[in-house]
Amino acid sequence: MSTAASTQSSTSKFQLTIGMEVHAELKTKSKMFCGCINDPHAAEPNTHVCPVCMAHPGTLPTVNKEAVKYLMLIGRAIGGRLCGYSEFDRKNYFYPDIPKAYQISQYKYPFVEGGEIAGVAITRIHLEEDTARSQHDQGEGSLVDFNRAGVPLMELVTEPVIHDKETAVRFAKELQLLLRTLGISDANMERGEMRVEANISVSDKTDIADPTVPSDPTDVDMSTLGTKVEVKNLNSFKSVEAAIAYEEKRHIAAIEAGETLVQETRGWDENRDKTFSQRIKETADDYRYFPDPDIPKIDRTNIPEFQESRIDDIMPKLPGFKRDLYINLGLTSNQIEIIIGNQKIDRFFTELLDRLTDESHARMAANYVTSDLMGHLEAGYDLSTAHPDNLAELIALVSDGTITSRVAKDLLKEAVFDGIDVAAIASERGLTQQNS
Repeated sequence: MSTAASTQSSTSKFQLTIGMEVHAELKTKSKMFCGCINDPHAAEPNTHVCPVCMAHPGTLPTVNKEAVKYLMLIGRAIGGRLCGYSEFDRKNYFYPDIPKAYQISQYKYPFVEGGEIAGVAITRIHLEEDTARSQHDQGEGSLVDFNRAGVPLMELVTEPVIHDKETAVRFAKELQLLLRTLGISDANMERGEMRVEANISVSDKTDIADPTVPSDPTDVDMSTLGTKVEVKNLNSFKSVEAAIAYEEKRHIAAIEAGETLVQETRGWDENRDKTFSQRIKETADDYRYFPDPDIPKIDRTNIPEFQESRIDDIMPKLPGFKRDLYINLGLTSNQIEIIIGNQKIDRFFTELLDRLTDESHARMAANYVTSDLMGHLEAGYDLSTAHPDNLAELIALVSDGTITSRVAKDLLKEAVFDGIDVAAIASERGLTQQNS
């Protein structure tokens, strides 16, 4: 039997189970519990700090309502339940980037429960403060930048219902797109604005009475899952996929060898393409959660701006709605993902659709936007100075036969970015069909 066939046969005996945890920095103007500017990437370290986010004695936190509203927004977008009562808790642990020696987070009463993204069931979404940023290898010691300390941080937890790395990556991509569409986070993984963690376990199917995947995520029998390992702070979709693949193989090899796996937290080494042990996984008891006595309990039902109707009033068109709309207009799936995957292009295309004289021109408009226009953007042109009305006019001239598609491509840059009068310049240069 070949090595590939042997690996496939071995893998088929096991069931991979994945639960995802995702942290995303929210784009509020100020930090979570103080008035400092929310700019964790400031060039000058430790400039956006104050006694509150530095945890000076006697200081008191004040909840950022905008951050709470952002959580309500994503909760409604995914079909989750907005909790009527919520509170903040203290999650106790010591680390140099936690100035208080505890993190203000949420435990028993998150703001959002349930919902789904890309077919993956969500357990909860809660709000907490980000930690400071440690900078290692700085001479003889490490440095800490507190610009990030106290930045509003959303944490989303899924049910353990993912069973392959492709679904895990698809979920993470859709969440990133949703965060950007809602305008609540830039979710740039390379900059740490969105950090993905994968809880991975492997079960021997022969040890499970019914190895089929339950249709209802609440029916997952946790006792049948293997030893769980958490791989933290994955900063790219490629890393998410590679880390899951590595851990699946590592778990299977250990089970087949009769070795005991340890529940632990592991990191991902991109240079060596493998995970490494960081620490034994903590439990909720280790963190000694208790309600923060300095922050009042929150009854959402008594706060007007947190009502479902008010949240729905500010809800933008979601990716699912746009996909359906664009499919009905005849766009290809590749065109759709290019357009909705970039907020600037999506806004430009929406404005362009509003200016088209005929809805049947939408497919042609998508062709120009996802090919010719993209080429000019890659060359350094800025959509903020673009003219969607001129592109609409260009498309109309091609459609009625006044100019050829070749001429349209030649005039596109001048029309869209320089704002020229398309019909006039085509006639002046003798580029119309009548003058050819």
